[in-house]
Amino acid sequence: TAERGAMRVWVIVVAGGRGDRFGGAKQYAALAGRRVLDWSLAAASNGADGVVLVVPPERVAQAEPGADRVVAGGASRAASVRAGLAAVPPEAEIIVVHDGARPLASPWLFASVIAAVGQGWDAAVPGLEVTDTIRHRQDGVIDRQALVRVQTPQAFAAAALRAAHAQRAEATDDASLVERQGGRVAIVAGETSNLKITDPDDLVVAEALLDRRRPPAGATQPIDSIPGTQLNLRVGHGFDVHPFSTDPHRRLVLGGVHFLGQAGLVGHSDADVIAHAVIDALLGAAGLGDIGQHFPDTDPALVGADSVAMLAQAVALVAEAGWRVSNVDCTVVLEAPKLAPRKAEIERRLSAVVGAPVTAKAKRAEGLGSLGRREGVACFAVAILLAAELPGANMALST
Repeated sequence: TAERGAMRVWVIVVAGGRGDRFGGAKQYAALAGRRVLDWSLAAASNGADGVVLVVPPERVAQAEPGADRVVAGGASRAASVRAGLAAVPPEAEIIVVHDGARPLASPWLFASVIAAVGQGWDAAVPGLEVTDTIRHRQDGVIDRQALVRVQTPQAFAAAALRAAHAQRAEATDDASLVERQGGRVAIVAGETSNLKITDPDDLVVAEALLDRRRPPAGATQPIDSIPGTQLNLRVGHGFDVHPFSTDPHRRLVLGGVHFLGQAGLVGHSDADVIAHAVIDALLGAAGLGDIGQHFPDTDPALVGADSVAMLAQAVALVAEAGWRVSNVDCTVVLEAPKLAPRKAEIERRLSAVVGAPVTAKAKRAEGLGSLGRREGVACFAVAILLAAELPGANMALST
């Protein structure tokens, strides 16, 4: 189990169903050369210190390389989650529950729910707007604006999830149990591609979606002189610089962390130079342009915008283009304030959003130039992306 200097995260992948509607155990059906479950396990390992897999009792003795622990499921979904929960080590601080039949959840989605719990919510679930008209069988049309379609992965403060399941109650999802105990549930943006395999036709759709994620033709290039050797990776470089503001109401935000009592930076958004440099590095590596194209400083909706939210959107664009983030490294150039006391917090914040390790280090300009004269802050960022289909590309936060 890896130590990341952040809250310890374990994932329970629930795959104990028998698939009566599907006509068999759908989690073991073939999908693009792998089992549905293999895709789900690969997705779950992003952001995890460990993975517990819950399987039908007759399969508990079979090896599952994508899981750290394998346990037998129960007679209901809630019972299966409780079986998985018993195998999660007590030091886990965040526990994520994911359906084994949802093979297409992105690293960004896992990072989003984990980040929400890290910010103090008892639970976080992905939700999608309801676009169809909904009718109650007796009471007629229901206002769909008040409804969301809930998906997995769902993340929980470990203590809240354990307390909810201690009642041994039944529910269709774990967030409902936590809510019954008075827990606060956050809803983050879900993904339309994160479908649940329910019938054989869903496999056709899932395969088409996976095909769209593959790197475009020509994206893979030989990188050394060994005949036939290719590595599906991209490297991106980002840079941003902002001057200090004289506006006393302007807050200083670096890497999503507020530095209270410090002069803020001039910018259209919150002027977070670290987040901006990371965005440019990711977009550049994926061949998706730059921050100005996606988040122009002419857009009035972005005045004072949270740059970490913009970063989450950039990560989603990268995932849709068929890439996973391996890691990002940042060098921040500033004379003051000192970054070291908040370094770990910045790294945790950005890593949770990116879905991969983000490191940050500070350098002084030693009195040279505008940065040396304390006129502003600059940041350089380098990002490495791996093709989504590359073995080992699911290492994200586990390093």
